[in-house]
Amino acid sequence: MKRSTATLAVIALALASLGPAHARKDDIDISRLTGSLNQLANDPGMGNYAQAEQARARDAINRLAQASSRDRPHVLYLAERRVDLAKTAAQLQDAQIKLTQLDREHDQILLDNSRRDAELARRELERQRLQYQLAQEEAARLQAQGQEYSQAAEQARAEAERAKKLAAAQSRVAKAAKRQAELAAQAAKAMRSQMEGTDKPTETNPDASKQHP
Repeated sequence: MKRSTATLAVIALALASLGPAHARKDDIDISRLTGSLNQLANDPGMGNYAQAEQARARDAINRLAQASSRDRPHVLYLAERRVDLAKTAAQLQDAQIKLTQLDREHDQILLDNSRRDAELARRELERQRLQYQLAQEEAARLQAQGQEYSQAAEQARAEAERAKKLAAAQSRVAKAAKRQAELAAQAAKAMRSQMEGTDKPTETNPDASKQHP
């Protein structure tokens, strides 16, 4: 009987010594999970993300604090997974927001590039339009100058033709005048011959018939 009593006392003492150690281990796990969750909640970049997951993680930590020793391993596992899930969800939401921001910045860059390209294209089109206009004006000037040259050449040809005709007419007039002068000279010569024949009737002039026109 005394021996049984001693055995029970030893077992009770052992349980008593294990109780505080087990409690201390529970406090360490709860403090670890609570600190990890508080670190997420106080993060200036991700603290406001995944609020629902953070709330579920705190509920899991509270259940861990109230769990019995038999259920504790399972509840501890769930609490750890809930904290990890809250962190992952917050990181995912932060990445999504940053990605959306990057997409917006990329779209803005594309829009700015499109506007810049459109402005460059507009300026190039304006430059080409002015160049085409100048080319048209130059072509019109050359065409007008060509027409002036053509008209001047036509006028020169007409004047040359008139000069040629005038020269031909003058040549004909000169020939006619020369012919008339020759005829007049012949007539004067014939008249002199006749007058000389009249002054000398006794003399015969065998060439008189030849001198008469």
